[in-house]
Amino acid sequence: MKLFNKKGDEGYTSMLYGQRIRKSDPRPETYGTLDEANSTLGFARALSKNERVKEIIYKVQKMLFVIGGELATDPKDYGKLKKKIEEEDIQELQNLIEEIEDKVRLPKSFIIPGTSLVSASLDMARTIIRRGERRAVGLKEDNILLNDKILAYLNRSADLIFTLARYEESLDGGSI
Repeated sequence: MKLFNKKGDEGYTSMLYGQRIRKSDPRPETYGTLDEANSTLGFARALSKNERVKEIIYKVQKMLFVIGGELATDPKDYGKLKKKIEEEDIQELQNLIEEIEDKVRLPKSFIIPGTSLVSASLDMARTIIRRGERRAVGLKEDNILLNDKILAYLNRSADLIFTLARYEESLDGGSI
């Protein structure tokens, strides 16, 4: 299979199950933003030396793919999806945040990112997730978002990544 097929040269992209839409449509803008976040999380995961942090990042990365799949699916095909964001996924993020909060003192004011490569890359991912969240809110406002749980998941995942970044800053060889 070739990497290129020239089908996108005219400004259209394929959704799951074949529908073609403009690349400027808010859906590819949203899942493209989450793809950026996913790549940045991958960078952070590659930098981290903490296996638990890597495991948590990987879980979020997989779920961002699930969200991308949901956003790239036309309403008529939505029932074909095998996995969708559910309340249990949001609860898992909340549990992870609590787990990490028990290990690190979180700042009470704004932070300036850049204490370490890992925390800085996590902060980059967090801000990209927040941008994706804002784009998803736009989809909801336009009645395009098919699963409101995506908004809560993105919100909690950004909180989790913030918490992980602060934990990475505090690491002294320990593990969570």
